[in-house]
Amino acid sequence: MNIQTDTTHDPKATSWVESANAAESEFPIQNLPFGAFRRRGSDEAARIGVAIGDQILDLQRALQQGGWSSAIQGLLQPLAQGDLNAHMARSAEERLALRHALFEALLSGSEQEAALRGALVAQADAEMLLPCRITDYTDFYTGIHHATTVGKLFRPDNPLLPNYKWVPIGYHGRSSSIVVSGTGIRRPWGQRKAPDAAEPTFAPSQRLDYELELGAFVAGGNALGEPIAMEKAEQHLFGLTLLNDWSARDIQPWEYQPLGPFLAKNFGTTISPWIVTMEALAPFRTAFERPAEDPQPLPYLDSAQNRTQGAFNIELEVWIETAAMRAAGLPAERLSQSNFRDAYWTWAQMLTHHASGGCNMNPGDLLGSGTQSGPRPEQGGSLLELSLGGKQAIRLANGETRTFLQDGDRLMLRGRAVAEGARSIGFGECSAEMLPAR
Repeated sequence: MNIQTDTTHDPKATSWVESANAAESEFPIQNLPFGAFRRRGSDEAARIGVAIGDQILDLQRALQQGGWSSAIQGLLQPLAQGDLNAHMARSAEERLALRHALFEALLSGSEQEAALRGALVAQADAEMLLPCRITDYTDFYTGIHHATTVGKLFRPDNPLLPNYKWVPIGYHGRSSSIVVSGTGIRRPWGQRKAPDAAEPTFAPSQRLDYELELGAFVAGGNALGEPIAMEKAEQHLFGLTLLNDWSARDIQPWEYQPLGPFLAKNFGTTISPWIVTMEALAPFRTAFERPAEDPQPLPYLDSAQNRTQGAFNIELEVWIETAAMRAAGLPAERLSQSNFRDAYWTWAQMLTHHASGGCNMNPGDLLGSGTQSGPRPEQGGSLLELSLGGKQAIRLANGETRTFLQDGDRLMLRGRAVAEGARSIGFGECSAEMLPAR
């Protein structure tokens, strides 16, 4: 699959939806991400829309307004019925054709402007839902700076296990507990065992943490028993979202051996409501490079395209708003920032490895990137790193301190794809408030 920029990435292009042209907008016409919504306060069925500025183009109403070719009407039909998974299952060529049609329809001077104005819904008037049916969920561990820092907490002399630089590490998560941004996350109960305790106890987690991640949605899948080759992996990827893999750090170490994460991870995963398509992200691709002294990927995880275009320049941030901040009218405070280009494995490698044994992937499967931390200590993508395992409290501007999350804390992940000569695009906010244990 040849990944190239085209007219839909022209940084000079503007939309007749004026808010999309603001420099600070996450959703200019160059983006056009997909999401699911209903009008706030209504009982209408979920429908698929495209974010444009501070508006949503309701694709059900857009189809009804007309002005589309018969081919594009066919592509819009499942989206008008609220089925994004059906669109994910289409070929890469069909998905690109619809992107071009939506771009032309929303472009300044478009002949469809008058008809489509009635299909706009203000984002402020919309209730966002999970963007698609999430058919399965696997979380990877591609943040080498996170893996190294966390490894040092437990194995100071050998932070990375021998397999880390050879194989994309992952575990199978729960799709049932994935929720959309804005949904509260309940503090979980679980077994905990102190190092000096004779036996474990069952109690609410006291070391609740977040993880700054990206998620990738699978497009067309593969049949059971048939791997996906690196050369074809990109056409099996639909788009990216922000992802927060909430973690109970005091439950995790007692239960994860020998089979890996379980209850410490399955009580909630938050994603942003918009899926930014791989087509929209073409200008932000960059070379994937390993340090010369590191082992290079095995042949099945290597391709010329992956080496030249496999990584992405996506800036990531974590913000916190405590209950005390809200009560005092204080703004949220940034905890850390990092960049996805530092990931040790690419999306194509993650997907290829996942399917390499014949695992059948399906449209709507979600892959988590693992925590994305930067190389500097202040760039940790979790409180586990920033607080050095709870040993070093983080002092906030209002005088509060945190080692791990408290009830009432609201966490916000933000992401923005940037590149010289390109119009930057965003992902929308991925946020949730910590709720007390039941």
